[in-house]
Amino acid sequence: MFTLLLYLLAGALLIGSFLKDRKKTKMALKKAWKAFENILPQFLSILIIIGIMLAVLSPETISKLIGQQSGWLGMGIAGIIGSVTLIPGFVAFPLAAALLKSGAGFMQIAVFISTLMMVGIVTIPLEIKYFGKKAAFLRNGLAFAFSFVIAIVIGVVLG
Repeated sequence: MFTLLLYLLAGALLIGSFLKDRKKTKMALKKAWKAFENILPQFLSILIIIGIMLAVLSPETISKLIGQQSGWLGMGIAGIIGSVTLIPGFVAFPLAAALLKSGAGFMQIAVFISTLMMVGIVTIPLEIKYFGKKAAFLRNGLAFAFSFVIAIVIGVVLG
């Protein structure tokens, strides 16, 4: 119901914008379409990867590897996977929701998402180039450790 309300509000505001200035509204819609076209290939590839992953890994396997019962080992697995994975945030959250539905634990998903957003093993050569080796390793190490702090907080709040 709330989603429908948001769509109706967006439609009404679009109509209002169109009535106020047709030229600017058309230009804005063209820019929005171009942005959508730029994001679509990444989004579709990630959706395919998620689909394949969820088809290959059964909910029991996901639960065993990164479920609530997996504890620190599961958090470590999720942290390592998140650290080496390079996917955009707008794909990470639907992936996290799919993993939660398939049996992953809240703390494990919290570590996965935080390391995914904050730790950059793939991008560390670039960080070293611009910030130096010490700063790059320190930032990534602290981000990795802080991801576990976030997970513990999530576990306390949601547990």
